[in-house]
Amino acid sequence: MSNYYQPPKYPASTFESMSATEDALPVVVVGAGPVGMAVALGLAHRGIPVTVLEAADQVSFGSRAICISRHSLEVAARLGFGADLEKIVLPWVGGRSFYRDQEVLHFRMRNADHDVRPPMVNVSQSEFEQVMVDAIDANPLVTLHWSASIAGVLRANDNEVTLEIDTASGTRHLRARWVVAADGGRSRMRELAGIRMQGTNYDGRYVIADIHWESELPAERMVWFDPPSNPGSTIIMHKQPKDIWRIDYQLDPSEDAELETREDRIRDRITRHLEWLQNELPWTLEWHGFYSARALALPDFTQGRVLFAGDAAHLVPIFGVRGLNSGMEDAETLAWQLAAVIHGNADTALLQSYSIERHDAWQQNVANAGKSTLIMSPGSHGYRTTRDAILALSVTRPEFAHLINPRQSSATNARISPLTWPDPDDIAGVAAGDPVDDRRVVTADGTVTSLGTLRGNGFAVLGVNVDPAEVATATATLAGALAPESVRAILIGDDTPDASVSVVPDSDGALVAALGARAGDVFVIRPDGVLLCRMDGVALIEDVVRHLSLGTAPSGAPSVVAGGPSIDPAELRRENVWMGLSEALDQAAEHDREGFLTRLALVLGSRAGQREFEEAIAVASDPTLTVPVDASDATAVPK
Repeated sequence: MSNYYQPPKYPASTFESMSATEDALPVVVVGAGPVGMAVALGLAHRGIPVTVLEAADQVSFGSRAICISRHSLEVAARLGFGADLEKIVLPWVGGRSFYRDQEVLHFRMRNADHDVRPPMVNVSQSEFEQVMVDAIDANPLVTLHWSASIAGVLRANDNEVTLEIDTASGTRHLRARWVVAADGGRSRMRELAGIRMQGTNYDGRYVIADIHWESELPAERMVWFDPPSNPGSTIIMHKQPKDIWRIDYQLDPSEDAELETREDRIRDRITRHLEWLQNELPWTLEWHGFYSARALALPDFTQGRVLFAGDAAHLVPIFGVRGLNSGMEDAETLAWQLAAVIHGNADTALLQSYSIERHDAWQQNVANAGKSTLIMSPGSHGYRTTRDAILALSVTRPEFAHLINPRQSSATNARISPLTWPDPDDIAGVAAGDPVDDRRVVTADGTVTSLGTLRGNGFAVLGVNVDPAEVATATATLAGALAPESVRAILIGDDTPDASVSVVPDSDGALVAALGARAGDVFVIRPDGVLLCRMDGVALIEDVVRHLSLGTAPSGAPSVVAGGPSIDPAELRRENVWMGLSEALDQAAEHDREGFLTRLALVLGSRAGQREFEEAIAVASDPTLTVPVDASDATAVPK
């Protein structure tokens, strides 16, 4: 190992400095990964002291989660470490996929002029965590203890939890009003609670490695299916800061994972691939690991006074980079809701909304990540057969390439949350429960800023062509009920500066159009950037406060919003055909699969014209789609 990739090691603090007290600690967070530290910072920003326990003696080593989404960068900014994080990351906007030696997909994520941040950045999880540790170290309300592992839960009742902690100084006991379990996929807190996650384990197994390699290849997601360098495998490459490259490659089901994770075998695989890429630069192996794809979750993320978040609550397949990013959403949502309960602004029922909406967010992530996994690591004969056919067809029929798209992580919605109000009829744009994107805006005094900066870290009341005094009054009502949570007022469509309201003239109408707003609309935005409700005027603001404190909202079905993201009917049809055919192949008797496909072709062919059917036969019969590429003749290198 070289010194390119060594995070600093913090000395373990001890519990001897903790003075004895008869009072339980307000909050103990178990786990100092990104999720646990984000919860701690979110609570501390709301004036709540937090004790964080971490079994390790330093931040994690290796890249692990490397792709940080735009939404997670927004969370980092609200938690106070975004500026430091953005100094060390490597932005990227798209990627390429190859079948053998042919490019079959070039995708780009949204990256508009009004966006404040890039759609995705790369940085190793160890460096991400280090920035968070530095933020915690500077916050007097957070105490982080390294080398402090959970030995047991001695007592748990309606008022507090008593934990037994193994430390370098011996066994210690801690009493806490609330415990946040953010101790990862192998959660000790989950084990002690005697609860299990439910869902799906996928068959795909991947070796992951970080190398130091001074390549000039671009910062984009690159994937090779069945590459000549490693036939039958799938290889993923991502560039990180400081010339660190993350390489993931799939193991064949017949391969021994213990043998294939030996350094000599890993070096051999990587060498073959880099040589195929015509590499003549030296490289060093910095770190390696192993993972398999899983889609599992607890049925309920709240267990009395113990609240689960991140990988301790749910696991998603790694494809589309939703693990850390969904965990950051968990943390920000849990922090403001738990703070409202601790400060006496809300009933404990509010925390059930955290569980309901974040479990649904897990399902949203699995719906997309699961499709990516079926392409990256098809676990059955049917999905493997259709995946290979899609890749082959995409070489000459680009309309199939969208099925290969990794469906990169984006912010989830909370439309089914008990907190989310039903929308007025016939709205367009952003619906209650949707995340409100940050975007560049210009205020009435000419300041170039962003919507996220104007609304701050707490709640915001945003009025469109509404009397400034009414917006200010509504904001004061919320602030009085939710103190010390911050509440800010924003007025769109007026060019008169107001000391109590941030005014955005929106002269080109871009912000109003993005929101799908109408004159008189009032939006209430939650601290985690989710739209709580949109109303006609401010008359219902006291009802908003009352329902929020109870953890409920008026009954009503989630809105179907006009003008939302459109789905290409042809793409949806191909996706349905892919998944339906895969399932049918899996259900067909093994000895009759050819007969099944023949009968299917006859039925479908009888519904097509003769010319269309002959063209389909010609495409499917193309020998270049099935003949393997000779590795010695392969010359394709990403441009």
